Parts: sequence; structure tokens; C-alpha cells
Amino acid sequence: MTQYPWKMVCTSCDAEYPALEVRYRCDCGSTLDVKHDLARFTDGRAPAPTRQGFDARLASRKRLDRSGVWRFRELILPLEPENVVTKPEGNTNLYPAPRVASWAGMDALWLKHEGENPTGSFKDRGMTAGMSAARALGMERVAVASTGNTSASVASYAAQAGMKAYVFVPDGNIAYGKLCQALAYGARTLQIRGDFDAAMSLVQAVCQKEGIYLLNSVNPFRIEGQKAIGMEIVQDLDWQVPDWIVVPGGNLGNNTAIAKGLVEMKAVGLIDRLPRIAVIQAAGANPLYNAWHSDGVLRPVKAKTLASAIKIGDPVSFGRSWGWLKALGGVVEQVTDQEIMDAKAQVDAQGIGAEPASCATVAGLKKLVASGIISPQAQVCGVLTGHVLKDPDAAVAYHRGTLEGIESSSANKPVVVDAQLDSVLRALD
Repeated sequence: MTQYPWKMVCTSCDAEYPALEVRYRCDCGSTLDVKHDLARFTDGRAPAPTRQGFDARLASRKRLDRSGVWRFRELILPLEPENVVTKPEGNTNLYPAPRVASWAGMDALWLKHEGENPTGSFKDRGMTAGMSAARALGMERVAVASTGNTSASVASYAAQAGMKAYVFVPDGNIAYGKLCQALAYGARTLQIRGDFDAAMSLVQAVCQKEGIYLLNSVNPFRIEGQKAIGMEIVQDLDWQVPDWIVVPGGNLGNNTAIAKGLVEMKAVGLIDRLPRIAVIQAAGANPLYNAWHSDGVLRPVKAKTLASAIKIGDPVSFGRSWGWLKALGGVVEQVTDQEIMDAKAQVDAQGIGAEPASCATVAGLKKLVASGIISPQAQVCGVLTGHVLKDPDAAVAYHRGTLEGIESSSANKPVVVDAQLDSVLRALD
């Protein structure tokens, strides 16, 4: 039997479980973390990962090296190469965004665009790790509940791996740019008459009853893949650690993963300090924000926001997210849908473009700068989680001024003109 250099550990009671088994939670009900044997790098049992080694892989043509996740495989999931399912993912751009920086009150700003992953969102980073674990476990069927991006990712990776995928999505609450991917890639798509939290409850019950492998972010291996976002940011910055990393918060797997990965990088000497992290929630889907600013107790909410990717009222990664937030001196902010769409107009006008949930990052950053929590001179990396074409209807409606409840203060309205040269020339300006 293969001996893997990690084990699964409960985030609450520290109970330990084997490295690779079909398990998502501790017997006590809490989520699990993958705990790597990092001591193997210092006691000589394994070669220590180095900056030079990771940089060398950037020039490699090998399949695993070309992935922005598996390039960091020693710290992600040291699996047998034949079990790795990769497209490849990652290697997303870190854009300077001076226009957005000025709008947010910053001297400068970097935006890491995870919408440039194969299926258009950061979910591909976690999915490559989760799907590879599924293959190593011999699974043939996988499933997720999703507001859209996860369904697209699992459908694509399952098709590549030759597995059957099932996706549970809230009926009428998923953008077509995401639903079309799940359908096109061949996933069995169940539209649940309920919200995401209802879909999440059902998919967990179905997976347990039918022996289907669950690939939501409650799966500890998903978190391992998503760690590469922070690792890649640091490598993009020539191994310099930013002062802040700002991310949107829905199911809370992303901020958990980024923080965990950076702490592990510091433990093995790849970086010498840690950034602070800020999580931004939609005001209509804000259970972490409420807990952070009160007694620390999760109280699920009935989620309501046009930022569908973070429209989650009962986040499964709440417990482990809390601990990693504390470890990085984190803060939590909330933003309205109006603030999200105004920020989206700025991000899109920079020529970068992102779906609404992504732009909660920039909306929250603006508030944190205004309140004095983040200095205008700080080096900040904001994470954009999904591509602009994930939800084109929201962008078009904003610029046409037809998005219900939203004032289109930065609209770029389309102009209808007669098919005559004079009419066109008059309309140019």
C-alpha cells in the first residue's frame, strides 16, 4: 500500500485519519485539513522545495510542470503522476490595474485573474487536486452542488478523466454562462427547486447513499489545489510577499486555501513573512461577516445577491476558514450589490473583466482603504475569481441601465443609430 507524506486531521479535535480515503469530515462533524509531513524536507527524507526549482519548472514542457498547481506538487499533493488529472490549470496573469487602484484610493494594485483558468474560474485549481484524488481512490462517479463555477469545472475535469459527473444547481439561480458549460461537458445536471444550501444538503446525502465522490470544497483535497493561487502570486512577484491579499468569500474555501498554502511556504523557508488577508462578502450573503463582527458563531442566512458565485448562506468551510483568517491577521468586510456592480464597471473598463462575485474584491478593498484598515501605499493583490463571460447578462443589463435595483453610474450604453454615414459620425462621440 502506498505511503503518502500527509494525513487528514480534524480542524476542531485534531483527530487523525489516513492520507487517502473517502472521507470529508471528522467523526465529530468538523471539516478536515490535509496535514503535510513538512519535516521530511528538513531531516533529509525528501529534497526541500526551492525557489530556483519552481522557477525552472516555468520553462519546462513536462505535463505536471506546465500546471500552475502541480508545479508546486511537493506542497500540494504528492500523488503518482499517472493519477494526476490536469488540463493544465493556473498560470493566470497578475495584472497591474492603475485605473482600478485610483478608483479604490490606492497608489497601485495588482489583480490576479483566476478567470483565465481552463473553465473560466479558480475552481479548476481545486478540481484538479480533487479529481486526481478521486482517480487515486478508484472512483468512477463524482458530484457537486454549485452556484455555477464548480459545476462547470467538475463537468470538464470528469470528462477528461472518463468519470461520470452529477451537478446539483439551484433552479433559476445560475447564470447561463455557467450552466451551459455543465451541459456541454456532459454532466448530469439536476436543477433543484431551492437555493444552494438546499442543493448542498442533498448532494451530500446522495453521495453518502450512492457511493459517489463529493467534490465540493468540504473535500479536503480541493483546498490543497486552491493553495496554488497564493503560491503563484508570490512567484509572480519574484518571491516577494504582498502586504495584503483580498478575496471574495462564499463557501470560504479560497481564503482558507490561500492562507494555508502561505503558512506552509513560510514553514519550509520559501518566504520569510506572511501577508494579511481580507475576505469580502456580499451584504446579502454575509454569515462570516456577521460572525466576525459579533460572537464568532455561524448563523446561516437566506442568501440574496446578484453575485451568484458567492450567493451562499451556510458556508461549509466556515470553521477552518476562521482559524486561517486569524493566523494571517485577517479582516472581513461586506459590500452591497450596488458597490459590487460599480466596482465591476471599473474592473471591466480596465480591460480585464470579471464576473460580479469577483468584483466584490475591489468593492471591499475600496471600503477598507476608506476606513483606514488598508493603507493607500500598501502592496495589495486582489483575486478575481471568475471570467467576465460567466455572467454576461449582468454586465449588459448594467450598461443598459436595466439591472433591477442598481443605479448604473458608470454605464457605457450602446447607441442605436440609423444605417447612414452622417448618423454614425454624429454618434461616435
